[in-house]
Amino acid sequence: MTPIIAIVGRPNVGKSTLFNRIVGRRKAIVDDQPGVTRDRNYATVKRYDIPFTLIDTGGFEPVTDDQLLRQMREQSQLAMEEADVILFVMDGRHGLTEADRIVAGMLRRVDKPVFYLVNKVDGPKQELDTSDFYRLGVEDVWPISAEHGRGVEDLMDAVLPLLPRHEPESDDDSLTRIAVVGRPNVGKSSLVNRLLGYERVVANPMPGTTRDSVDSPLSWNNKNFLLIDTAGIRRKGRISLKIETYSVVDALRSLDRADVALIVLNAEEGITEQDTKIAGYAYEAGRACIFVVNKWDALEKDNHSMGNFTERIRTDFKYLPFAPILFISAKSGQRTATVLAEVEKVMGEYCKRVGTGELNRVITEATEAHAPPASAGRRLKIYYGTQVSAKPPTFALFVSQPEGIHFSYERYLMNKIRESFGFKGTPIRLLFRGKEKR
Repeated sequence: MTPIIAIVGRPNVGKSTLFNRIVGRRKAIVDDQPGVTRDRNYATVKRYDIPFTLIDTGGFEPVTDDQLLRQMREQSQLAMEEADVILFVMDGRHGLTEADRIVAGMLRRVDKPVFYLVNKVDGPKQELDTSDFYRLGVEDVWPISAEHGRGVEDLMDAVLPLLPRHEPESDDDSLTRIAVVGRPNVGKSSLVNRLLGYERVVANPMPGTTRDSVDSPLSWNNKNFLLIDTAGIRRKGRISLKIETYSVVDALRSLDRADVALIVLNAEEGITEQDTKIAGYAYEAGRACIFVVNKWDALEKDNHSMGNFTERIRTDFKYLPFAPILFISAKSGQRTATVLAEVEKVMGEYCKRVGTGELNRVITEATEAHAPPASAGRRLKIYYGTQVSAKPPTFALFVSQPEGIHFSYERYLMNKIRESFGFKGTPIRLLFRGKEKR
């Protein structure tokens, strides 16, 4: 495993800004509003001599009755337990606070290296004001400016030699990346926690609790998975805080790096327009898709309930007829054991390749049964096809007039390919290219 560095501190002291500075790109959400980062945020940093994992945490409030702040504190404690080195960030503009003293007292009992950072120190004048922080009784205080980079590289020069050396992990092509997507408050974090078997991410009934995407590794049935719990995607008109705008971007980026999308629906609320848009994002990203209808145990049901809900999904998500549908309760655990089994099946389809000979047999039979329509007065002809990639399965078909293929005939060919080769749970792509007859 790569060594881990955790960034902890009170809300709004600049932890996420420091996270982005060390990572070298804008990954964590940064905003002046306190409490913006609520879950741990992980990034693998490879731009230094020693690769490491960096954890940005929610604000650490040592004494609070607020449920959400208490959960944020627990997240920070988990991060400290996982870390090899801890960066404790304080605010040089606000000075030493009682909360800083309490957290520093807790950190002195941690048996691992701790760096005490005074952030927002933009010049020599502000650096003179940091002497007050030595009242914590620590040997060294590091004045830095995460926003401008002042002192950060000197800090990293001191941190890196303290990281444990591990053998580099080999790239594992078998790792399946799963993005858990859906509207706010449909139970995404609860599902992730249920699959992991412990509370990895904040699960709170208040919509929008998860703001950054959170990655969690998981092993099941001798297979390796990475669960990506994304921020809830809201309609643009309902994004009242710009922080939620960042969350939508982060969720869409999470789909870009996933293999499989678990599209979580709320059985109690039914299907909304926003659900169809979110599923559309997953389809357009070319991800294997599984519908997960959560909170199924909360409904009063009869013998037709599941069939009726399935029919509604097939009607409202016409572009995803290939996606399996699971009915679960993340809260009680009902049928959640089927989720990873279904992911394993659709991942096999997502990676599937078919031989060129088999593919061309299917294409020939399809064109003989239903010839391509004419374009500009000329009959279209498909010469041959071949699979050019997987994830998702993508096929290049060489035709006489690529621009003349109507979307309805493209859909016909897709259906014929599915009838022969399956591809359950995964979109397929057809690329029409011009080429002279062989």
